Amino acid sequence: MSADSYQTALKRSAAIEQEVLEFPGRFRVLTGDRPTGKLHIGHYFGTLQNRVRLQDLGVALFVLIADYQVITDRDVSNDVSRNVPEIVLDYLAAGVDPNVSSIFTHSAIPELNQLVLPFLSLVTVGELERNPTVKDEIRLSNRPAVSGMMFTYPVHQAADILFMHANLVPVGKDQLPHLEVARTVARRFNERYSPGDPYFPMPEALLSKSPGLLGTDGRKMSKSLNNAICISSSPDETSALIRKTVTDAEREITYDPSTRPAVANLLTLAGLCQDRTPDDIAREIGSKGAGELKRVATESVNEYFAPIRARRRELEKDPEAVRKALRNGNEKAREIAAATLSRVQDLMGMRYY
Repeated sequence: MSADSYQTALKRSAAIEQEVLEFPGRFRVLTGDRPTGKLHIGHYFGTLQNRVRLQDLGVALFVLIADYQVITDRDVSNDVSRNVPEIVLDYLAAGVDPNVSSIFTHSAIPELNQLVLPFLSLVTVGELERNPTVKDEIRLSNRPAVSGMMFTYPVHQAADILFMHANLVPVGKDQLPHLEVARTVARRFNERYSPGDPYFPMPEALLSKSPGLLGTDGRKMSKSLNNAICISSSPDETSALIRKTVTDAEREITYDPSTRPAVANLLTLAGLCQDRTPDDIAREIGSKGAGELKRVATESVNEYFAPIRARRRELEKDPEAVRKALRNGNEKAREIAAATLSRVQDLMGMRYY
């Protein structure tokens, strides 16, 4: 994506944010995660915190656990039956209210997955091959060959968004190409099958304002890289993980993401937890060094997440709460998907009875 295109997306996102604040009832949001393990604090500050904010504003929130998408990774899919409940626990502990918002899974919504077939007919192989996220997923898979399903990834995400007529999708910069596929599918379907009265809305991006957090090894925080601090990590686990973070030899603590990324990352993390700027925290620590920085970051994380972790421990005692949240969310999502599939079949002339 060019710098100009991204700046245009940022401006549009800012305008939409203002509309959300003024008229939250106009929006329906689709967001979600692949169930590859417990969520980490990068997920929380990158997406989960904002989902709860939108829910509390009055936006209709649908959260997808994309269990079908993990079968592209054999090692991950082996744990999906354990990972799905763990993610639901993280959602509920963080404040997603299943009485207001809907949490659902791919595998429980056959009508959603059936929409992938006609949607695939609206994109070319070349378009899928050029998708940067597909390229990254293939590169990161470290496999000599990848499944055909990997190439359907963007179209499956388009179906996720369009089946419920979501008009707002919170994304980061690297996910914008996926949203563009959804917009392309919607536009081509409307032009081909409902030109006089477009059936699918054009989903808009709500770009994340939170900076991406690095893992303990300086790479992007990721469960697969074993460098993440989970939302559910204990205080001692959090302390041990932050303590082993590699910083640098400079005594004076300054916020400089370009030349001191590891130090800047800890300052950013502490700032997010304290609702302060990284520069403020850097000035406060000053010449006390990396040890003090790690202490401040550890205390900040543990204090911020203490009530969320406590809520999660309580929920772990009530597995029926997780099952009920999924059951209700799946029922609502399937009702919407069935209605959408039926209308799509009507518009395509595939109603034979």
